[in-house]
Amino acid sequence: MNDIDPATLVPYVQWGGFLLAFVFGFVANKTHFCTMGAVSDIVNMGSWARMRMWLLAIAVAILGTAALDALDLIDTRNSIYTSPNFIWLSHLVGGFLFGVGMTLGSGCGSKTLIRVGTGNLKSLIVVVFMAIAAYMTLRGLFGAFRVNFLDAVAVQLPTNQDLPSLLAGWFGLERDFVAPIAAVATAAALLAFVFAHRDGRTADVLLGGIVTGLVIVGGWYVTGVLGYVPEDPESLQEAWVATNSGRMESLSFVGPQAYLLEWLMLWTDTSKVLTFGILSAVGVVAGSLAYALASRSFRLESFRDAGDMLNHMLGGVLMGFGGITALGCTIGQGISGFSTLALGSILTFVAIVAGAAATMKYQYWRLMREA
Repeated sequence: MNDIDPATLVPYVQWGGFLLAFVFGFVANKTHFCTMGAVSDIVNMGSWARMRMWLLAIAVAILGTAALDALDLIDTRNSIYTSPNFIWLSHLVGGFLFGVGMTLGSGCGSKTLIRVGTGNLKSLIVVVFMAIAAYMTLRGLFGAFRVNFLDAVAVQLPTNQDLPSLLAGWFGLERDFVAPIAAVATAAALLAFVFAHRDGRTADVLLGGIVTGLVIVGGWYVTGVLGYVPEDPESLQEAWVATNSGRMESLSFVGPQAYLLEWLMLWTDTSKVLTFGILSAVGVVAGSLAYALASRSFRLESFRDAGDMLNHMLGGVLMGFGGITALGCTIGQGISGFSTLALGSILTFVAIVAGAAATMKYQYWRLMREA
């Protein structure tokens, strides 16, 4: 295994990301999978159906990821989510602002890409502003603020921040013993809530939740198994090819848009290559477009007025900044990160929901005041 040429694995990771995201985009469009919509349905209509779909996806992803980990195919501690450096303020602030942004922008990072595939020009503008803000937060003006004032407020944990590692450390147990128990217990609690009501057992909820969860597991397999090199010939260390983080990844839709923008802008720079994340962003649009064309639901849609446009532009900026600061979006942290049972991912999930709910409440209050 040590004589593997990493370059031969790159296409498997690249196109694996595209195909997984294509499936996600197709099914998410069909089932109306939308994390912002899930919060909106609860706040405005009292319906938990789409939230149950989201939670079902998390449960499936947790079980699948734990199975890969138990079989020693991957180690979730090799992801960006489980670092011992617990940047709790970044998770809270980034997650909350992302929640605000996705409400103003009419959808999270994944839903925005899905809507681009249906012909929504508003979402195309959101994507552009999100990508620019994300890049500025990674390496530009916003990045200085993030690193110096948010990431600097952190707690250095004695172990990795995933729940199995934390529980094993607290109780003096082996992590390999704790990990499957923690995964099954967490997933069981989520599944019990999902199926407790009949709206969690509808065809769309089951299809959207199960497929999305399996796609996340597929992402870990593609980057963590197919793209894994035990000993890179150059660094003589283990490596994961064709990922922007240099580690194994699954689906996430804020950082990859920044890297896609960079790739397009620096096209002639041969050091900039297509990655799992970049092609997964493209794959979502392609999958959604395929469903829109097949169902004849594709149609161009634009802004109703200047105020609507400004809201979407601001939403894109907040999502770009928030998604990078929190290390992920509703998919990146809310499902991919959550599947590793990382403490930061769970905190970000709560912060995103809180930010979205607070913004929706404010919008309703403002509407009633102006009525």
